[in-house]
Amino acid sequence: MSNKETTTKGMTVFKFASIFLGSLISIWSSAAILSGLAQVNWQVSELLRQYLIAAGLMQEFHTLSDFYTHIKGVEYIIAVMFLGAFPAFYAYLNKPAKEMAAE
Repeated sequence: MSNKETTTKGMTVFKFASIFLGSLISIWSSAAILSGLAQVNWQVSELLRQYLIAAGLMQEFHTLSDFYTHIKGVEYIIAVMFLGAFPAFYAYLNKPAKEMAAE
């Protein structure tokens, strides 16, 4: 058996194993989504809302104070990111002309 035949057989086995594994994952994920949709009476938006809450990307606020605290936290994160990025942006805009021509 030559090296080329071994490589070809190995690639064929890898290709079919990848297709089989991809098919199994596709069937499993489809069943999970359909099961989730059936539990929420086929409402896609409710399924997405429950997923976002479970993943921690969305929170339910029970008081105005909770909501305001969350918004202020997000505002502080945005402000710190701006203060960190602005000096670099300012330096980029004020480069001497010959440095800009070299790029």
